[in-house]
Amino acid sequence: MAQAFGASTELVYSTLQNLANKDQQGFVNKAEFNRFAEIAQLNIFNSLFDELKDSMRMSKAGFNPGRDKARIKRIQEDLAFFSKKATITKSGDSFSKPSDLSRVIGLYTFGDILLDQSTKTPVEICYDEEKIERILLNNLSAPTEDFPVALVAEDIQIFPTSISKIELRYYKQPEGRSTSTGARTTTMPSMGNLSASADFELPSHYASDLVYEIGKMIGLNLRDQQIVAYTGQEMQTRKQAETF
Repeated sequence: MAQAFGASTELVYSTLQNLANKDQQGFVNKAEFNRFAEIAQLNIFNSLFDELKDSMRMSKAGFNPGRDKARIKRIQEDLAFFSKKATITKSGDSFSKPSDLSRVIGLYTFGDILLDQSTKTPVEICYDEEKIERILLNNLSAPTEDFPVALVAEDIQIFPTSISKIELRYYKQPEGRSTSTGARTTTMPSMGNLSASADFELPSHYASDLVYEIGKMIGLNLRDQQIVAYTGQEMQTRKQAETF
């Protein structure tokens, strides 16, 4: 399904053009835009996890909790679009990670619904090979099917090894910008009408952040206030045009 709220490629590009002219930097060509657009989106996506962690820490510490709770909710809602679920069958002695995996949310043994109750079991996740060895060697902490443990490294290993199927919840990597048909493309077309090009996966309210990130890479001397003013004006103009 195509994402309806993705930040507009045309909006981000035209805003950069306006700011480049105002900054006397000349013309931002589509080849430059293409080179930096995907990495800018990835930078912003990765920064959301740091912002979420900081907001949760501030909220727990009691610093302006109302505002921090609102920020936490907003970031969680934005990240929810990137959340996916995959059922993975064991191959050899391990489970292969999905090719689009960015961060693991949770792991579960594959189960059924029995008497309206799920038989899935949460799997404790470990990223430290030395720690997993200590767990396996300790008779008191040795994993069982009721208390399984996973080592997440290049692939995923589940202990005990009798478990052959798992359910993985994770955040996927941002893809190329979405087209009107719902397909994805890894780069924006360097020629043609930008309005027909793919949009970003990040929600539309990240347009200013995208402008700022791409502008920094191109070398524009941008100020946050200026970006917000331009993107706000552009978005308002587009909304008014759509009402006629």
